[in-house]
Amino acid sequence: MNKSTRSHGRPHVTRLTLVGVTLTMAAAATAQDKGQLNLLCSTELEWCALMAQGFEKDTGIKVAMVRKSTGEVLAQLNAERANPKTDLWFGGTGDPHLQADEQDLTLVHRSPLLPKLHPWAQKMAQAAAYKSVAVYLGPLGLAYNPEVLARKKLPVPRCWKDLTRPEYRGEVQNSNPNSSGTAYTAIATWVQLFGEEAAFDFMKALHRNISEYTRSGAGPVKNTGRGENGVAIGFLALAAGEAKQGLPVKTLVPCEGTGYEIGAMSIVKGARNLDNARRFYEWSLTPAAQALAAASGSYTVPSNPDTPLHPLMPPVGEMKFVDYDLKKFGSKETRTHLIGRWEREVQSAPR
Repeated sequence: MNKSTRSHGRPHVTRLTLVGVTLTMAAAATAQDKGQLNLLCSTELEWCALMAQGFEKDTGIKVAMVRKSTGEVLAQLNAERANPKTDLWFGGTGDPHLQADEQDLTLVHRSPLLPKLHPWAQKMAQAAAYKSVAVYLGPLGLAYNPEVLARKKLPVPRCWKDLTRPEYRGEVQNSNPNSSGTAYTAIATWVQLFGEEAAFDFMKALHRNISEYTRSGAGPVKNTGRGENGVAIGFLALAAGEAKQGLPVKTLVPCEGTGYEIGAMSIVKGARNLDNARRFYEWSLTPAAQALAAASGSYTVPSNPDTPLHPLMPPVGEMKFVDYDLKKFGSKETRTHLIGRWEREVQSAPR
């Protein structure tokens, strides 16, 4: 296993307790009465931690949080179908959430806040038959390290198809769609931009230039910021966060246009702490909770329009987007077909 896979593929486990170093016995009893929430989180760890901490602070409900990629969460929910150990799944690309909905792993919940959310968030809820809701939008694009490119005398790629040029051999990183929702969003984007046959021709040519398929969608962007490679395929919001920390990362939307993730949230069917899951669900759609994304360094577009926008959030109105078919590309049938074909025709090809 390589260094990046070890760094980004391992689930992060955090146990968060009530604010304060000490608690009186009476306060502890009160907290115990308020119960617990078992949360699987598929955003960045810092964001996951702030969400858990903020909910505990506002409600007194203890949060047991595990950070996993979307593919790992979907596999876990299926494995635990008969005896769920999770109450709520927060974040990560909407496609696996739609598959969980399709596989009857999640519950219908219509939030009173839904009519107040952005239209794309309402569209996500409708596509999921109200078993999921959108909490943020994140455009897909390219992150690049200008220092690496300059040192190797490489031009900045401006289009998706530029990544197939021979001079970028070994300089591009992507994630693996078997575990990463980011990677599947990229495949779905290319299929919708180019058509399926042309998209797979593109992916086969791109494969020759890929240095690594990381387990997590965050891996390529973080590795690019550290100078391990020149270009990454990933979500722009994450790259903005890396740049804010002082890493040499710049972003762009490829000339052909791009897709996007709609980060979703779902209540798990059979949740042991259902009332607390519903409470977290409603809390997560408020402007105060959604502002925690930018506070953690994740500059996505929040689904509640009353949430203040951070200057580093991507200018969505200026971007060229594919008309993303959430229902089709979020279905198990389409996902299984596309990932299976990617394994057979792309992943297994020599580089």
